[in-house]
This record gives sequence, structure tokens and C-alpha cells, in this order.
Amino acid sequence: HEGCCGGHHHDEGHECCGGHGGCCHGHGDQIAMFVVGPIETNCYAYVSQDECMVVDAGNSGAAIAEHLPEGIRLKYIVATHGHGDHVGGVKALREAMGGTWCINARDAELAQHAGEPSEQGRSYDDNAPEPDMTLSEGDVLEVGTARFRVIEAPGHTPGGVVLLGEETAEHVCFVGDTLFQGSCGRTDLAGGDSEALKATLERLKREIPAQTNLFCGHGELTTMEDELQSNAYLK
Repeated sequence: HEGCCGGHHHDEGHECCGGHGGCCHGHGDQIAMFVVGPIETNCYAYVSQDECMVVDAGNSGAAIAEHLPEGIRLKYIVATHGHGDHVGGVKALREAMGGTWCINARDAELAQHAGEPSEQGRSYDDNAPEPDMTLSEGDVLEVGTARFRVIEAPGHTPGGVVLLGEETAEHVCFVGDTLFQGSCGRTDLAGGDSEALKATLERLKREIPAQTNLFCGHGELTTMEDELQSNAYLK
């Protein structure tokens, strides 16, 4: 189903919409959230001017394509990490709308086996294709008037990344499964590393401004300020 970004109102001209056709038209950058798949993955579409970036294409790529505004150019399909619930829809979405498929090189192989049964016995739509572009620390993705800086965030997986918004995307950060409301990503799956995750969280405490809205891979949205105050994993 499509969700309205948890009901949060985002400042600096950002608006949340439910992902229905046409909802992302108007002034200012907008963000649509889709909750998809068996473990309710949050998939996001960031729209600025006539361009769009999809973050974590869940396992419903064709459905996401149907709900993006007509005439929009899908510029990037980005995965915060390579688990199947975040990349299973990449193949179908790219076939439907094009777009440059991006993931950190250390998670590319993981994503290319995403359609196979996982440690939890689940399988997802498809293996992700080989990436068109690999993401590295400091890379910048430009979408309309927005810019997103890539921060490497290993721990939940070896090649996890966080996308920190700049310019018209100020106060927006896509954190995937690295950080949740009141919690953080698990490290007991293949490639997980608890010490690496601790180091990543320490870094995010320093680099993400308190007023930033955090768009998490599962569950509710939150802000860095709230997590600094109440999340035990950031103490």
C-alpha cells in the first residue's frame, strides 16, 4: 500500500504524498512513500522539478512505476543496501521506466542474489541486475534542484549507504536499515558487523544535523533530534 510518509509534515518546502499519480505535482520538492512486501519495507520516491529518484525499490517495482507521476523522468534507482526487501523490485522498475541503478560495490553481489531464498526463508521478486553505477563515499546524486551526498554506512551490511540531502533536499536523509525510530539495524545476518555499525552510528551523530528528517527502511519516520534524545543506540 502507499503511505503518506507517516503523517509527518516536512519543512523547507518538502511535502509528503501517498504515491498516487499526479500527487507529486506542484511547487517544491516532494516525497512519496510506498510500504511494500512481506516485511513492510519503506520505499521512497523523491521528486524535484521533472526528475525523480527512487530509494529502495522494495519488491514491487511495477507497482511503484504505475504510481509515479506521468511525464516524470526516473533518474536514479538507489539502494541503501543489498537485502532482497530493498532491491527485489529494481529489475521491474528499471524495465518500466529506465533510470540509473546504483548501489555500493560491496553490496552489489548481495543484491544480485536477492531473489533467492534468504536466511529467513523469504524470496523476493527478482535478483537485482548488475549496477549501472556504484556508489562511494562523497558521491553526489543530483535530482532536479536537490543534491544527495553519499555517506558509506557499513554495519547492517558491508555496503550500506546513507543519502544526506543538500540544497532543496536540506533536512532530508534516507537512512535505510542503519537507523530506526528507537533502534538500529540488525547485524546477525550475513555480512553484518556490530562494531562497524557502532562506528557508523557515531559518525552519523556527528554528520547529520539535529533538525534532519530521517526516512527509515521500515517503521515510522523520525528526526535526528528525537533519536539523539531517546535512542539508546546513539548514546
